[in-house]
Amino acid sequence: MKYVDEYRSRSRAKKLSAQIKKIMPPREIKFMEVCGTHTQGFYRFGIDKLLPGGLKLISGPGCPVCVSTGGYIDRAIKLAGYKDTIIATFGDMLRVPGGKLDLERQRQAGRRIEVVYSPLDALGLARKNPAKKVIFLAVGFETTAPLIASSIISAKKEKLKNMFFLASLKRIAPAMRYLLKDKRQNIEGFLCPGHVSSITGTRPYEFIPRQYRIACCVAGFEPVDILEGLYFLLRQVVKNRPIVDNQYIRAVNRCGNTYALKLMQQVFCISSADWRGLGKIPESGFRIKKEFRDFDAEKIFSLRQQASGSRQQASCKCSDVLKGLLSPDKCNLFKKACTPEHPVGPCMISAEGACNVYYKYKK
Repeated sequence: MKYVDEYRSRSRAKKLSAQIKKIMPPREIKFMEVCGTHTQGFYRFGIDKLLPGGLKLISGPGCPVCVSTGGYIDRAIKLAGYKDTIIATFGDMLRVPGGKLDLERQRQAGRRIEVVYSPLDALGLARKNPAKKVIFLAVGFETTAPLIASSIISAKKEKLKNMFFLASLKRIAPAMRYLLKDKRQNIEGFLCPGHVSSITGTRPYEFIPRQYRIACCVAGFEPVDILEGLYFLLRQVVKNRPIVDNQYIRAVNRCGNTYALKLMQQVFCISSADWRGLGKIPESGFRIKKEFRDFDAEKIFSLRQQASGSRQQASCKCSDVLKGLLSPDKCNLFKKACTPEHPVGPCMISAEGACNVYYKYKK
């Protein structure tokens, strides 16, 4: 299959592994991948076994479920308790901990909470249930934001009076800037997210090599993609010439998807945002514009911003995992009190969460 099989080639993977080992300097080098799909692919395909021991790939805050705050979950739970409401959400949001409860327990208690695969499904729910108020939990990064924007535009065109969106959309580049300001970080390169970059382009990362002298490379998600991306990063480090490389040229360009970007600009404005484990980061989120106020659940239901705390144990180290400061298997709860069946923190809940990936694939 074109664009899949050739990027799963065993011979190409071995060749890239040999090239990486050939130019690897005799010291430890840390790269961070900021996309949960990269985390998943790295261990699922056993790429860690193809790299020299000194080359470390650490996980960052690239899982939208993992960075959803307890305060956001509490607002969703409050909405679920209102009369005649239907909460529409992605399935992996159900067990994300709020202050005391989660959405899964609310569903078990009889609240109408529907799992959907896209905001288009939520629009369908609103059309089929005109007597109900349908509230879609709009979470994600720039990858999902254009479709959510398009759905808000559709709701306005159709004059749907019962469709609302509780937005918690994040922007990746400001979070990367936040991480670089942390003095505890020792990152020499970022493996930048392919899906997000297909929307934004590579331009948002250009401040990283310019201001921080840190290497960047946008990469796809197949084994050859990841290995080639790591090779490009290592080559920059060895030559001391940090730039923004683009390995994922079949899906990403410098300027991004102009149509998707226009949709986002039409519906959203940039705002600060709360990230679980990271706190409030300036210009790292999207807020629904006043022109679409009628579909903004935050405004319509007069929801107050609540504290971002959660019921997870104080010994849960998801915050440090999301910052790339701690490997999941170094948490005392990992594989003991915290498993995918009984997660303590959000990094064990999502299939793209670092703890979940380590549990499934890292031996």
